[in-house]
Amino acid sequence: MIYRLLPAFALASVIAASPDTKIAYDYVIIGAGTSGLVIANRLSELNVTVAVIEAGDSVFNNTNVTNPSGYGLAFGSAIDWAYQTTSQSYAGDKVQTLRAGKAIGGTSTINGMAYTRAEDVQIDVWSSLGNDGWDWETLLPYYKKSQSLEKPTADQAGAGATYDSSVNGFDGPLKVGWLNNLNTGDFHTVLNDTYAALGVAWDKDVNDGTMVGYNRYPSTYDKTLNVRHDAGRAYYYPISDRTNLHIYPNTTAQRLTWRSGADTPTAEGVEVITSGSSDSYVISANSEVIISAGSLASPAILEYSGVGNPTILDKYNIPVVVDLPTVGENLQDQTNTGLAFQNTGLTTWTGGAGFVGYPTAADVFGSEYQNVSAKILEALPEYAAQTAAASGNVTKAADLLKFFKLQYELIFSKTHPVPVAEILVNPSSTAFTSEYWALLPFARGNVHITSSGPSSPVAINPNYFKFDWDITSQVATAKFIRSLYSTAPLSTLVGSETKPGLDTIAADATDAEWFEWVKTAYRSNFHPVATAAMLPKENGGVVDSKLKVYGTANIRVVDASILPLQVCGHLTSTLYAVAERAADLIKADI
Repeated sequence: MIYRLLPAFALASVIAASPDTKIAYDYVIIGAGTSGLVIANRLSELNVTVAVIEAGDSVFNNTNVTNPSGYGLAFGSAIDWAYQTTSQSYAGDKVQTLRAGKAIGGTSTINGMAYTRAEDVQIDVWSSLGNDGWDWETLLPYYKKSQSLEKPTADQAGAGATYDSSVNGFDGPLKVGWLNNLNTGDFHTVLNDTYAALGVAWDKDVNDGTMVGYNRYPSTYDKTLNVRHDAGRAYYYPISDRTNLHIYPNTTAQRLTWRSGADTPTAEGVEVITSGSSDSYVISANSEVIISAGSLASPAILEYSGVGNPTILDKYNIPVVVDLPTVGENLQDQTNTGLAFQNTGLTTWTGGAGFVGYPTAADVFGSEYQNVSAKILEALPEYAAQTAAASGNVTKAADLLKFFKLQYELIFSKTHPVPVAEILVNPSSTAFTSEYWALLPFARGNVHITSSGPSSPVAINPNYFKFDWDITSQVATAKFIRSLYSTAPLSTLVGSETKPGLDTIAADATDAEWFEWVKTAYRSNFHPVATAAMLPKENGGVVDSKLKVYGTANIRVVDASILPLQVCGHLTSTLYAVAERAADLIKADI
């Protein structure tokens, strides 16, 4: 059966069609998520036909999605892919769950709604890696194009909800703003003064290209309706009555099919199967196929289709169409941990938090900064060699060393260092909690298929804590958080530490003792990137600067997998901007 989502925000409606029916569109997009729906919206502005294949369904009325204070409610439900990693040998042999949205709107329906971009210098590095036209100056207009900032109230602005109008958009599809129930008490002043005492300055707008400091970030949020504003609400439902745009929900892409007789491998279409059916059929693409299934699924679709490492493809008897061995390599993710403290009861707070600190390496390491900087610089060649060896030398040590040096320079720059951690502070009437994550690990992993088709799960190995920097930065941030809570004026409101607690990790605990605790307490931060990296092919790239898959005539990838390096902000805002630019690149070829 073939599904098409009806207009007026209706749930999917069934229309009858047999598997042998000829179905063809100009463009076929795999994935109705954060990136795929942007492409679908912008292409369907033209006189072309667009199909979007989505394994999930509409969640327009799902309160686990719409509730702006409901982060985590959808985890483990039918709309969560809940990918499982392999046992993490450097991180306590734990299997981690990576959350990703299985719905119209993708992961934007279940994430934390944070709207924070990247550091400008991080985007500029994309260009220096050989991706012409991908720098902050070029991408900023696309950040703004996607965004419709809803201005804070006077009370919210007085409590730190500030912005720079020159770097924000006000007319885009995606509503961005501060929660109606934002905490507007005096805690902002307390925290701002505490960070200032530690040398971390106030940052008026985290989205202006310089993230370092303390600020209150906005969210992907509809203030009028008091609901999450996900990719479906922003980019699909308002234009769902376009007759040249069809979404196929509850439909899973199996693999690409290939046009016979083409000089360059050309996708003929996408083989799909609908939930509840055992019959597959093909949705044909007259022009292009755009893969937007996410960092953990897009590489698998390529591999199932014969694009990837011949050693892996041969293992599962998949004919090699394009020899592209770095498909699925370069996986980068972050690790999340948290500390907690009692509230002394001298004051109470309610409402949404949004209190975030982005300290630099100098802030976090203090007097050890120079020693750490020198030690990590010396270790980079070994990091590169170990990573290359672990990939079977599919990724080359020389290329990796170049990437690692660029990442090192971002972290330890004397003039424009990027933040090394994100620290959330959430006050309540009884406790303070601080989730945090080290932003830029050097560990590189991979994601690959384990069979000839998507009936079997993929193997995901992020290699968490493979290198000493990944451990050191995670532990140093935990120590910094202890310093934050023991610094006035915040310290006057803080009782005892409850997680991990001084009985578990003493005040003078060694880094090794801290790491043993981290291995029991960490989780994925759900920010995987780079598994179909936008790089020159000779340097390990999977897509070029127009996001076309090397060795193919009409296949692009547009999602987090193309980011060559991890960014310091939450991925959502950058993915909207990347997809907006990708849409223009595709239109330019029409």
